[in-house]
Amino acid sequence: MMQFKELDPLLHSQLRLAVMSLLMSVEEAEFSFLQEKTQATSGNLSIQITKLKDGGYISVVKKFRKNYPLTLCKITPLGKQRFTEYVKALKEYLNPEK
Repeated sequence: MMQFKELDPLLHSQLRLAVMSLLMSVEEAEFSFLQEKTQATSGNLSIQITKLKDGGYISVVKKFRKNYPLTLCKITPLGKQRFTEYVKALKEYLNPEK
């Protein structure tokens, strides 16, 4: 019988997975872009970004643009690796015969 790999609990949240998916396809993303694409509240998105940052999956830079706060998120090499492993594990769940 096939052994299924454990899914990364940090990525196994719908919102964190959405953020990581978006960051995989861009060099970096503003908080407002991530919020628009995920339709998450500011508070919830902020909490999930902090969890990803604390796990080393993304880097977060806070600065100002024209006196307005700007938060930029970027996926780290570790984040790319873990996301790729997560997708591979999911594919094994979806197609266990291979």
